[in-house]
Amino acid sequence: MSLPTQAPRSRRSAAGAWARGHWHRSTHSIKGRLVALFVLLALATTVVFVLGMQQFLQSGWAAYVRPLMADYAQVLAADLGSPPDPARARALAQRLPIAVHITGPLVQLETHPSRFDHRADRHFDRNHATDSDLRPGFLTVQRPDGHRISFALVAPPDAERPRLLGWATLAALLALTALAYAAVRRQLQPIQDISTGVQAFGSGRFETPIRVRKPDELGELAVRINTMAHSLNGMLDAKRALLLAMSHELRSPLTRARVNAELLEDSPERQALLRDLGEMRDQITALLEGERLADGHRALHTESVDLAALAAAAAVTDAQSHPQAAAVELRLAAGNFTVQADPTRLHLLLRNLLQNARRHGAASSPGGMPGPELFLRREADGRTALGVRDHGPGVPPEQLPQLAQAFFRPDSARTRSSGGVGLGLYLCRLVAQAHGGELRIGNAHPGLQVAMVW
Repeated sequence: MSLPTQAPRSRRSAAGAWARGHWHRSTHSIKGRLVALFVLLALATTVVFVLGMQQFLQSGWAAYVRPLMADYAQVLAADLGSPPDPARARALAQRLPIAVHITGPLVQLETHPSRFDHRADRHFDRNHATDSDLRPGFLTVQRPDGHRISFALVAPPDAERPRLLGWATLAALLALTALAYAAVRRQLQPIQDISTGVQAFGSGRFETPIRVRKPDELGELAVRINTMAHSLNGMLDAKRALLLAMSHELRSPLTRARVNAELLEDSPERQALLRDLGEMRDQITALLEGERLADGHRALHTESVDLAALAAAAAVTDAQSHPQAAAVELRLAAGNFTVQADPTRLHLLLRNLLQNARRHGAASSPGGMPGPELFLRREADGRTALGVRDHGPGVPPEQLPQLAQAFFRPDSARTRSSGGVGLGLYLCRLVAQAHGGELRIGNAHPGLQVAMVW
């Protein structure tokens, strides 16, 4: 019964999360802040200009023009005659944009009543109105015959014109804001280019430099970052070349040492020597493979691969290598899992994961320990997950982010006694990244679960 109410609640929470994320991006965006500053500056300038002009017209220009208007009001009042002629007053109001208000012993006239009476009091006495009772912006002439004549400007016939002018002003302000945003966005576009380029350099992709759009400060910054990236790429290439050369050079004396050790008589010392030489060989092989995978997707030889068949073959190979151990338990989801991948590197990934699961899972509980689980499934985000789970003690949560680093071992003493040099998960991470994915590592309670997700 609670399902119908949970859906709107989840949509509201999603909408709230989107609004918070949008607000965070807006408040942390240089473009947004510059446009907001422009809008505030435009509004502040408009307010200051309008208030200043009002004060100027009221205190300066109005005071300067008022004597002229008062003299003109005397001329208009004289033209109405004595006593004032109502017909002339109405004709004057029709001919000029003015309102005429006459009070006196003989004539009572208002050509525009709303222009003078601004109060809502129905008992307003028009015959005894004073200057404080009339709207501002009028001129009053007191005639010797006892009549009081007031003149005031009236609104233009088209009352919608000021409203339309206000909307037009607002539209112009919005258009200027949009133009300012477009201009600011264009000026700050190099920042986005620099951000994208730095992100690519951070992931090891140095082949595409940052685009330099203009020879300004941001352009100079992009050139300096490109220069720095070129230098870093050169140092990394030199380091990689040195490591590859050393690894290749070590292989020949290592092979000769192993051949000489094979010629010795069988003894515990001979077995220990062969084991150490084998560990050195595996370490050199892993280093060479890691340097090859450092080139990412370019190091792969992709083809169409059935992941279910690949997982089954890896389980068979593991059973042949560990005939006395518990068999691998396959958990393969139904569906089509044919992808473009490098089968050799995927075999390497599964072999390392299974060896890691055997080594640490069996070490924790020697009796009755189930075999590793090799799984293939679709994750909740729609991506494919290929991985292995053991049933060992797991790893402390604070050490999980470091497991895929080269030569990292959570328990050095136990790992040395059980084998391994800390390069297995490192190679798995490189394989996952080369395929455009990631290596997800987490405790499975019990055990550790490691999967390539892409």
